[in-house]
Amino acid sequence: MDLATTLRVPLGAKDFLRGVDPAFHADMANDAATEALTAHNLKRLREGQVRLYAESKRGLLICLQGMDGAGKDGVVTHVIGAMNPMGCRVYSFKQPSAEERAHDFLWRIHKCAPARGWISVFNRSHYEGVLVERVHKLVAPEAWQARYRQINEFERLLGDNGVTILKFFLHIGKKEQLERFKGRMDDPAKRWKVSEADYAEREHWDAYQNAYEDALAQCSPPNAPWFVVPADHKWFRNFAVSQIVADAFDALKIGPPQPRTDLAALRTKYHVG
Repeated sequence: MDLATTLRVPLGAKDFLRGVDPAFHADMANDAATEALTAHNLKRLREGQVRLYAESKRGLLICLQGMDGAGKDGVVTHVIGAMNPMGCRVYSFKQPSAEERAHDFLWRIHKCAPARGWISVFNRSHYEGVLVERVHKLVAPEAWQARYRQINEFERLLGDNGVTILKFFLHIGKKEQLERFKGRMDDPAKRWKVSEADYAEREHWDAYQNAYEDALAQCSPPNAPWFVVPADHKWFRNFAVSQIVADAFDALKIGPPQPRTDLAALRTKYHVG
């Protein structure tokens, strides 16, 4: 199955999210069925990153969005973690500071875009401006409605300057989310993640789904597509994201890194056998 095609959101699609089962796992039966495939994808990621870094002409931006508990941190750990931190940076956009609020909503985002040869990962992203701020009525409707166009123009600017953009909505079911919250409370190593806000936000579930539907439909052009990744099964989530990112590296068609000096001269000068 071509996961990128299956999970990719067409620009202008209506109710795409509602048509995706968060427990979907293609023709994979269980974790064991994807273990070797995911490991192979992670190897491809490491190799692709080296080529990207050595070429130093293009960048890669990966955006991770999803309801609480969907696994954004999990993807960072189990997929992004396969790549060398020297060349890959992860950013998390929380509540904006006073300085950030004094600028346009994209100001704090742009400075975190990847440099040539680098990868930036946004754990939550500029889309918070049409999600949280919309759901909680932190800005007027006309303000967040205008942001779809501004986001598209911003991402087009990045694309025109050599940045490949991949955006993943990690799609978790409401029941599975509750189970994961309980799992955090029961696990001493994860209790620090639990907050009352996690449960309070569940009251806005439908409003968030509507906000995501609009963001996915209006901001998934060919140069910056959204992928809805079913996330009820962590193993399938990690496999799908690793597969799509690894395929994107291949699509860049960056050749093996070439020597930056005259090796023949170097061998002669230093008598290298």
